[in-house]
Amino acid sequence: RQPLTPRPVGERLCSVDEATAGGGTYTRHGFIFSSLAGCLEKRTEDNGLPVVSVVRDAESQLLPDVGAVVTCKVYSINSRFAKVHILYVGSTPLKSTFRGTIRREDIRATEKDKVEVYKSFRPGDIVLAKVISLGDAQSNYLLSTAENELGVVVARSEAGVQMVPISWCEMQCPRTHTKDFRKVARVQPQFLQT
Repeated sequence: RQPLTPRPVGERLCSVDEATAGGGTYTRHGFIFSSLAGCLEKRTEDNGLPVVSVVRDAESQLLPDVGAVVTCKVYSINSRFAKVHILYVGSTPLKSTFRGTIRREDIRATEKDKVEVYKSFRPGDIVLAKVISLGDAQSNYLLSTAENELGVVVARSEAGVQMVPISWCEMQCPRTHTKDFRKVARVQPQFLQT
């Protein structure tokens, strides 16, 4: 196998005299072209011509999709929403960071009008959320933490210690015993990121 090199869609790879068209390619006018963006692979067959195929790089293609559960980190909050960076889709780490927004009305399923963003999240919190739409021109994903399983999974106190959830809306610092409000996730084991 040759080292993998990324190829754009429609690139002319070689002539049909040199190789056989494999997956991710098509033949036209005696040449083989790539039919998708990905990496070129050349496999030598025992009985003659090598087979060229283009393989999509699965990890680089992974994008947050509507309905996906994502792990994100809060970087700023105001009275209307929390801004986050999406780090994982399910349990797969993303190669590049995507921005997301959790609006005030998407934080909780009940008593939405009484929700206060600063009592739900703080910058630095690690949050489990669900993608509800692919967002606006700034490519911000809209996220929700309305389900019980979603919300803050890791938060640090002002003393810099990881806090312990004591209810669905509070966490406590084990060192100082200070309590802080959060929208706490009831974590399902399959989503736990260490």
